[in-house]
Amino acid sequence: MNTGKTALLALAAIALTQQANAQTKPTKDTVKKMADQTPFDGMDQTWINGNDRRDSSIFHIPYFSPEIFVDANATYSFANPIDHTVVGSTALARDNEMEISQLGFGGDFSYGGARARFMTQFGTRDEVVPRNDYSPYRGQYDLQDAYRYISEAYGGYHFNVLHGINVDGGLFMSYIGLNSYYQVENWDYQASYTSDNTPWFFSGIRTQIFVTNTLKIEPWIINGWQSYATFNDMPGFGGNITWCPTENFKILTNDYYGSDAAGIVGRHRFHSDNSFLNRYFHRAKTSSGITQMAFSFTYDIGDEKGGGVNGFHGSATDGPAQFFTSAMFYNRIWFAHGKLAWLIGGGVMNNPGRYLVLEPTGQASDLPTPTAVVLPNGTVLQTTTQTGTAPFTQNPGDPFHAWDFSTNISWMPSQSFEFRLEYVYRYASVPYFAGPGGVTSPTGYTTTPIPAGWVPDLLTHENRVIMAILVRF
Repeated sequence: MNTGKTALLALAAIALTQQANAQTKPTKDTVKKMADQTPFDGMDQTWINGNDRRDSSIFHIPYFSPEIFVDANATYSFANPIDHTVVGSTALARDNEMEISQLGFGGDFSYGGARARFMTQFGTRDEVVPRNDYSPYRGQYDLQDAYRYISEAYGGYHFNVLHGINVDGGLFMSYIGLNSYYQVENWDYQASYTSDNTPWFFSGIRTQIFVTNTLKIEPWIINGWQSYATFNDMPGFGGNITWCPTENFKILTNDYYGSDAAGIVGRHRFHSDNSFLNRYFHRAKTSSGITQMAFSFTYDIGDEKGGGVNGFHGSATDGPAQFFTSAMFYNRIWFAHGKLAWLIGGGVMNNPGRYLVLEPTGQASDLPTPTAVVLPNGTVLQTTTQTGTAPFTQNPGDPFHAWDFSTNISWMPSQSFEFRLEYVYRYASVPYFAGPGGVTSPTGYTTTPIPAGWVPDLLTHENRVIMAILVRF
């Protein structure tokens, strides 16, 4: 997600800082050395799904490269829920009205090898995303409120070794699920299940090793799976390998291992995310016809073992199967001098145990607590209990199959502005999406008392149209 262009801009700023500190004109050998140590140097990565599509920044400030995001959308749900609440999305929060999803400002600092980045998030995302992290409920101090207005905040050091090594600590974007956390970098607006149900951020230490001009290796030591804190006693471990043999190909794998079931110390999670992107047609933007065509394919596989579940092989003695498999495919075509683009694609997901499914908002969910259940054979099955008028269970073995389809048209008159019109259809094997009655109360307002017998109105499918305005400077 934005790794190529962000790293290129950051390292370029470091090179400028080093030149300014020397206060002398660099020799040709020095310039060549700096250029050789710029990752993915000379490669056009503006077409890549999940990457910065700008070819340069409009700001030219020593030591600091500012960024400003505005992400606004208006979405119409054909179910027309009474409470205007979107279920099962991290991109959307409100139906049938305009919302500011994210207002972000920040940027990259660099001086003499020291580096830092921060980006704020104001809007509905500072409510939608933190609610999915239960780790702050462990112990005192409300980390959700402390961090909710920050999407990225880390500092570190750049070592001028190989093609560059960055060591950073703090809160940084994850790389699982291909899509970027910032919608302006994605081909689609409502992410497929693969991306929407895997992490957007990590808290911990990240090392980026640009081995060559085409290869990056990135180990992580992090608190957990999209969590501000740790659920149990062990941290999460993972890493990314990205290889771009040419500017038309990108291959990446992300892998993770940790203990992320609150209070269930013996349950461990493994996850592998793998993507392949190919720009199979490209010509100059001077053409009024098709200028680019590209596709992205992502496949994820993972499971949880221990604490009463047994990964891909459920049994009476070890507990039910609990795993995650998903895939998504998108194809995008640019035309009209690269100012218009058409996307079509979708994905599928299977997640027995629902441990990665975004819980329905409102009365269909509440804070889960671990509960021990003893099976007839003596096995201790660790499950969760939830309160609420109609809780969406995440018990071992609970089935969840889903698929989605989307298509959109994007108008991009400049590299700083995009208008997108998107249609999305999503399906789930169990009632999941907000129906006409909504998920809040009989009137749709949180101020209305919940009468006995009332339950959220959940459907197995949804149709929606999204209009998005995306600005980035």
